[in-house]
Amino acid sequence: MLPEGIIALDSISIADPASSKKRVLEQAARLLAGTGADQDAEAIFERLLERERLGSTGLAGGVALPHARMPGIKESHGAFLRLAEPVDFDALDGQPVDLVFALLVPEEATEEHLQLLSALARMFNEAELREQLREAEPEQALAILSGHSTTHAA
Repeated sequence: MLPEGIIALDSISIADPASSKKRVLEQAARLLAGTGADQDAEAIFERLLERERLGSTGLAGGVALPHARMPGIKESHGAFLRLAEPVDFDALDGQPVDLVFALLVPEEATEEHLQLLSALARMFNEAELREQLREAEPEQALAILSGHSTTHAA
């Protein structure tokens, strides 16, 4: 589903206490800063916020995909937050968001950026995947997001 290595266990936050869009972006930036992106959380936050000002990254189904291109990074990085309480994210369907996948890509990686966003939108469009993520522990969330579901179909 997602390229290998784009998300790691330490970039997943379950029952995250963020209580506003700004706090969600701040927490996402902290998680992304710890991924090896070799960037300061504040700089990442500013990039995410700058992109969010262009238009909400809130989709339907309680999902948001904040994203930004970042100078100085060599590869893409992701972070996943499942919020303790849904927050208003100005989503397309007007519903609050509780599942957030933040994406940071190299400044020059326009095509990769679009491909990753498309893959994420397709993934999070699946109601079953969203429900699995709403129940998952961090290790399970990592497996689900990496495309290795913890449930096996018969």
